[in-house]
Amino acid sequence: MSHASMLKARRQHQKTRKLLDLAAKQAKRLANQAAAGPVVKKEKVKKEKIKKEKVKTEKVKKVKLTSEELGRQEAKKKVLDAGKKKK
Repeated sequence: MSHASMLKARRQHQKTRKLLDLAAKQAKRLANQAAAGPVVKKEKVKKEKIKKEKVKTEKVKKVKLTSEELGRQEAKKKVLDAGKKKK
């Protein structure tokens, strides 16, 4: 038996085994359903939707910085820029 025909036989065997297994599973499932009896559907219970009330938030106005605070920020930026340039 050549290698190709051996592989072909193996594939065919796997295919038939798979089909047989599926048929057996299907038969078992149908037997279980028949034993269980007719299906009784449960009624769905609707949950009441709760509306969330939106809470209004007050907008905070931006405060302009004083010239002293602006000077501090500029000084920090210059120090940071100088540190980056050295690296």
